Amino acid sequence: MSNAKIRVALLFGGRSGEHAISSSTAAGVLRAIDREKYDVIPVGITRDGRWVVVSDDPAMWELRADRLPEVTSAAGSEVMLSTTTDGAQLQALGDGDSVPALLGQVDVVFPLLHGPFGEDGTVQGLLELADVRYVGSGVLASAVGMDKHYAKLVFAAHGLPVGPYVVVSPRDWSHRREEVLTRIKELRPPLFVKPARAGSSLGVTRVDDLADLERAVEDAQVHDPKVLVEEGIEGREIECAVLGGRDGGPARASVTGEIVVDHSVGTFYDFEAKYIDADTARTEAPADLPPAVSERVRELSVRAFEAIGAEGIARVDFFVTPDDQVVLNEINTMPGFTPISMYPKLWEASGLPYSELIDELIALAAERPTGLR
Repeated sequence: MSNAKIRVALLFGGRSGEHAISSSTAAGVLRAIDREKYDVIPVGITRDGRWVVVSDDPAMWELRADRLPEVTSAAGSEVMLSTTTDGAQLQALGDGDSVPALLGQVDVVFPLLHGPFGEDGTVQGLLELADVRYVGSGVLASAVGMDKHYAKLVFAAHGLPVGPYVVVSPRDWSHRREEVLTRIKELRPPLFVKPARAGSSLGVTRVDDLADLERAVEDAQVHDPKVLVEEGIEGREIECAVLGGRDGGPARASVTGEIVVDHSVGTFYDFEAKYIDADTARTEAPADLPPAVSERVRELSVRAFEAIGAEGIARVDFFVTPDDQVVLNEINTMPGFTPISMYPKLWEASGLPYSELIDELIALAAERPTGLR
């Protein structure tokens, strides 16, 4: 890379149900990124997959109770990412037979994408093919982290503690439903029914009465044909942020944080609690845990990060039971990244402010080659 500013393409929006959350994440980064260090190209992805260079005004992409931000084709010029002899280039697509116009080289892509078609290895594969460096995990780690089923298999294979669960495939639900229901009924309620490959608590239902189970599965299938049914674990919801190591060094774990749900308002940390209704839940960082338990969470966070081969950034979520047992719930390889999201808050509490965290993630991406590593 030259001594000029690093050119960073912020990639957000996307085809998943978390389009608005991704746009909100981009608003936070656009507001905080150091324009003295970086040339920033905001690239939105529409719900039908078009890439568009959009306004870099953060206010356009903020999440509000009365408006969900959305990238549309009318937002700006449609572009594509291509490989040239000078490296990865963004090219504006013209009309008809006109020649695409070069927008210039891209040094690092920051894919602020949540959910399928962005966080699941698909965009990471495209960036690998384009030979451009990018923030976050590679293809395999992104795919495994996105699929709660396979993530649990990998965690268990590495000796990490996971709770009981049942996977509901679309084929089994269509042809062997009674067998599936029999297996699910062996789990102790409450049950949590969720899409296997979605985030932001979209499509998640708490089931206390088994009579509601089939409806809950079908609600989850709106977001993903494959569904996970988890046994509810009594415990506190604890999270830890992990940051990749520099120059091949070990991954770093933040202080721990806690999601505290007001059960008089909501039953669990659902989409409304996370993004709309601030009275339902609050986040605390650092979490008020015994030092040994906090250290156990931090240790398991790094182990989970390494188990799936994650890189750069991840948030790892746990339950801590009343007897201080730590149970790994899931890993998020591109967690919410607004200034008030848990991931940045955990690093802020660990002594790394939001703008410096952005710098660190871009630096990690810039030093890591594409391809096999």
